[in-house]
Amino acid sequence: MVEKDILGTIVDRKHVEVSGRQKQVSVPDLMEQINLQRPHRPFVEAIKTRSRQKLPAVIAEVKKASPSKGVIRQDFDPVAIAQSYERSGATCLSVLTDVDFFQGSDQYLEMVKASSSLPVLRKDFIVDGYQVYESKAIGADCILLIAAILDIEKLHQFYDLAMSLNLDVLVEVHNKLELDKALTLSPAMIGVNNRNLKTFEVSLETTLGLLTHIPSDTIVITESGIGKRTDVDRMLSHEVYGFLVGEAFMREAEPGLALESLFT
Repeated sequence: MVEKDILGTIVDRKHVEVSGRQKQVSVPDLMEQINLQRPHRPFVEAIKTRSRQKLPAVIAEVKKASPSKGVIRQDFDPVAIAQSYERSGATCLSVLTDVDFFQGSDQYLEMVKASSSLPVLRKDFIVDGYQVYESKAIGADCILLIAAILDIEKLHQFYDLAMSLNLDVLVEVHNKLELDKALTLSPAMIGVNNRNLKTFEVSLETTLGLLTHIPSDTIVITESGIGKRTDVDRMLSHEVYGFLVGEAFMREAEPGLALESLFT
């Protein structure tokens, strides 16, 4: 099964999941939770601060499993992992909350947010505006919008809703067509996923090839395929300072030490 089939299956399942959640907790209920949340931690600004200093800004991912690799980390303790990342210099955190395919949980994000001082991204497959409210209610500072699974109307709708809720947004693209769609938002931050959705292959050329089409004042986050120091140096030499890394850290005994080894 290629990843595109997996992605389609995830999206289909996500629509069913969200429909069930909406019957249990209404948007007004979520708004009550939002009003009780801690103050927003500026995700984009944290990345910008590092980028201005020409230093790597690492979004370190808390991730138990994936559809293609299965369980990545058996001894999964999201709090310990998040604290290890923070001690080792992560700029922000990313937490997988998808249950069925990544063995994630909203509770993991809540635990990480409570145990760390870093801004937190909710990494999930957002297909409905309800999930944007939900993300804010569970404590996310930033959400992921994937251009591959959203038409331009929904992309704008969800982006504008996030802005109204004081949520930062990472807009993820895989190719020039998706990038063109994403840039209609004039987003502060673009994530380029180096994994080809059709072939499953990972190539850093994806990020480098799209760079010339991205405005200079837009933060670029390179995702997938960063596994060794030469990969980091290659990105830095092209003035790409944002990195989202998960699996490479999750397979190590001490994720934070793996982060230090890769980026310092």
